[in-house]
Amino acid sequence: MFKFPEPPTETSLTDARRVLSASKASVSDVETKIEAAEAALAKIVRESKSLIEDLQTQRNVLEQTITQTMAYLSPIRRLPLELLRNIFMECFEEHPCCAWVLAAVCGPWRRLVLRMPKIWSRIRLITTQHASADTIRLWLERSGDTVPLDIEIFLRVTSPSSGSDSPTRHRRRSRSRSRSLSPPPWHLPFPHQGIAAHYIVGHFPITPAGISAPSLVIPHPPTGISDQWLSMHHPGDRPTARQSRSSLHWGHIAIYYLAEQMHRWERFIFRFDKQFASLSALKSISGDAPLLKEFEVSSAETAYYPEWQWLPNAPPNAALVLPKLKTLTLQYTPFKWSSPMFRTNLHTLSLRALPACHLPLDRILFIVANNPSLESLTLHFQGALPAVLPLSPTTLPLIKTLQIGGHYTLAQLIDVFILPQLNSLTLDIEPRDPLEDTISNLLTRSSKPALTHLSIAYGNSSNTSSFYYGPSGIIISWPALLADLTHLESLRIGGTTLDPLLSSLSEEPWACPSLEALGMRNCHALGEGVVKLVAMVEARNPLPPTQGPVKRLKSLELYDCASVGEDVVAWLGSRVEEVACTEPEFDRWVWAV
Repeated sequence: MFKFPEPPTETSLTDARRVLSASKASVSDVETKIEAAEAALAKIVRESKSLIEDLQTQRNVLEQTITQTMAYLSPIRRLPLELLRNIFMECFEEHPCCAWVLAAVCGPWRRLVLRMPKIWSRIRLITTQHASADTIRLWLERSGDTVPLDIEIFLRVTSPSSGSDSPTRHRRRSRSRSRSLSPPPWHLPFPHQGIAAHYIVGHFPITPAGISAPSLVIPHPPTGISDQWLSMHHPGDRPTARQSRSSLHWGHIAIYYLAEQMHRWERFIFRFDKQFASLSALKSISGDAPLLKEFEVSSAETAYYPEWQWLPNAPPNAALVLPKLKTLTLQYTPFKWSSPMFRTNLHTLSLRALPACHLPLDRILFIVANNPSLESLTLHFQGALPAVLPLSPTTLPLIKTLQIGGHYTLAQLIDVFILPQLNSLTLDIEPRDPLEDTISNLLTRSSKPALTHLSIAYGNSSNTSSFYYGPSGIIISWPALLADLTHLESLRIGGTTLDPLLSSLSEEPWACPSLEALGMRNCHALGEGVVKLVAMVEARNPLPPTQGPVKRLKSLELYDCASVGEDVVAWLGSRVEEVACTEPEFDRWVWAV
């Protein structure tokens, strides 16, 4: 760098001006050369990119040719159509909704699948009332005109709540009435609590408003396919105004398409989580169903519905053609006790009546007595009237499972039943009187059947009636009840006192020597409940394991019972394979071992 003298002189200033002028000219020349070099480089880059793109295009064409050639040379292309059809049918037996997957593979497979009505005969849908009911029409059309239909539809009226799973072990102390981890009273699985294993899951396009529209299933082959359930619901989606209007008519359209095919129904199961606008469309379900073997319409929540004429409400003199109906389930839906639907010699009957349905006991017994081949019976009536006609002893020689819940007068039904094959007994009736005599007398009349499962007030211990009548699992003498239950393997008890129950299970002579699973819910302790719990486990599950007179407990559940403590839970986990424990609300701890 040129250095000028200090202080500046006339000569140095002149030289500086000359140097400045020369440097500016040189910079201009250099910038011109840089721009020329950059332009040349950009031209080379453009030419190179163009060449690369051309080569990539050629490569893609060649790869596509290779893929198509390999597909053409694939051995599966040489399979005869009949053999391919058999393979598809094998897939259908394991995955009922596989037709949507197979139809999306290639054109030849799609054409073949669309010519196989049988593979479209099992409808498995998880939907909302904002969905397009035309998809049901599409599914029914593809199933042909003569193939029997196996239909399961689950309607999500409310969006599933989003939330993270709770840790395996956590502590929560709160004075609020938080929801317990006790088993829910609703025993039917609802896919809105999680996608089931046998349904396809798909996705729907975005609406013009930019909001995902929940729907049944797209008419085209769905993308993003799971096993065997079909669902288009996106958690958290909010329907547009257009979808809200369409939700008023979903039931009418969907049920219309389904009812048109009643002559092909083999199984029809429709479940929904709460009342929806077009629920009255169910009145379209009437007429003959000569192939129907199983029928279910169930709601997870109760409501008050007007009466409408449909199969369960048919007049007593109606000539219904239901020769094959063996399983009937109605949960919180209207029905009439005199409907011919209840006179088809059912094998499985499950009735959960609406709160406004108050039938006399003799009419409830009339429903049961008209089905002497019953193997499983579930009755739940929140209100029941005293019998008008005398209750006659009723023998049900094939019943293995009996579940009675609701009004306390239903205990009078148990007093007339004779069930020689009874295997499982569940009682969740309102508490008024002790139940041990009712249960003991039932077993005595039934010639001491080998009862393996007994549940008393396990799903009803939080009933408001307990406030007035005390614990819902009223048992005064546990030894008298448990002494004869030598075959009992599972015992579930709610709303009783821990101490006498645990004492009866831990002392000789051993009660319930075959017991392997014990569950207690809302069972309070008088003072030594935890001590007797430990003593009972110590007596039945000693260490080291021995071949004693009683079987070892494999499962132990305590929901909202006594405050156990971390150390006791850890000890129980060392003796019993499966232990689940929740502390009472006033000192809430949640444990899973």
